Amino acid sequence: MSSYTNSIVVAALITILLSFVLFVPWLIYTYRKYNFLSVSKTIIMFSFIFYFLTALCLVLLPFPETRDTCSLQSADTVHYNLHPFQFMADIMKDSGIVLTSPKTWLLLTKQPAFFQAFFNFLLLMPFGVYLRYFLKNRKYWKRAFMLSFLLTLFYETTQVTGIYGIFNCAYRIFDVDDLMLNSIGALIGFFLAPIVWAMFPSQEAVEAKAAEVAKKDIVKPLSILLALVIDVMIVHVVWFIVGAVTGYSDILEFIVQIALYILIFGVVPSITNGATIGMRVMRFTMTSDKTKGIVVQSWRRCVAIIATITIFEIIRILGQIELDMDSPFYVLQIVLTILAFTLAFFLRLVIAIHVVRVIVSGGKRRLYIDEYANLVATRKK
Repeated sequence: MSSYTNSIVVAALITILLSFVLFVPWLIYTYRKYNFLSVSKTIIMFSFIFYFLTALCLVLLPFPETRDTCSLQSADTVHYNLHPFQFMADIMKDSGIVLTSPKTWLLLTKQPAFFQAFFNFLLLMPFGVYLRYFLKNRKYWKRAFMLSFLLTLFYETTQVTGIYGIFNCAYRIFDVDDLMLNSIGALIGFFLAPIVWAMFPSQEAVEAKAAEVAKKDIVKPLSILLALVIDVMIVHVVWFIVGAVTGYSDILEFIVQIALYILIFGVVPSITNGATIGMRVMRFTMTSDKTKGIVVQSWRRCVAIIATITIFEIIRILGQIELDMDSPFYVLQIVLTILAFTLAFFLRLVIAIHVVRVIVSGGKRRLYIDEYANLVATRKK
């Protein structure tokens, strides 16, 4: 049993790591498609990743301690079972079970072969549940069965080939019973799936909400934040590449960074009538809620962003001043360092609280840079 729990723990850790990598791309995809974050689809997506990794870990782990697995096996070791229903013979062998005597059936719980077959039956049952969600209609049960069979065939082939040559001999056998039990379990999961998916909004309900959001021209705060994150990432990637290729001093480094922010948040919106690259990715733009033109308001937003960056840069410089201990201004340096740290922490806390309030407001509040620039987000062209 410990091998099962260890495999599940490994899968959980991998899922957590993948979640950090995939979460932002998933948000971008969701907002581009539905204009809001579908919690139900997010749960389904990440639970499917966890399940798939768990199944894979259960099939492959634990690994042998050496790649030379042939040295751990006798020369006549058989790496496959091609006899259907061999698991039933294994269960009945020396078990004392008599099919015509129900009181002996409890002996099944003491047979390792029974639990192995039972777990193989359960392994792909969730896969069938997910297939029902993806395929939507019960009439596609043949397709679901074939996909399940191909998946378990992949598992069995991976095992018998020693993970395609990583190990020189198979450390688990190719078992036709596993093919049968996995596939049947997935098919039963496919038919039982409506019981599970009844707890989640249907695809039609999600699409209806997406249509409503689009009709009301609602741009969620998280969509605006994602666009901002994309733009800032573009600035920093270009800034890093330029620095790596050319090299520059701290002052020139800051100047190049500011120039890139001006390009992304000032020049680009002026050309595209209010939209940055990130906004284009998220499929919305900014419009002015005042009489002034969008170009002027976009530059006001750019100024607010650059002012924020400049303040943090000044605080960073003050905090990095270093003087000799014999200097008469050494005490002043300590005071400046403490003040810089405190001020940077306070400003970050204020901005974090502001962002959280904007997100939970559901669109009733705007980011301070948009409030200052009198800009509102819209999906109308």
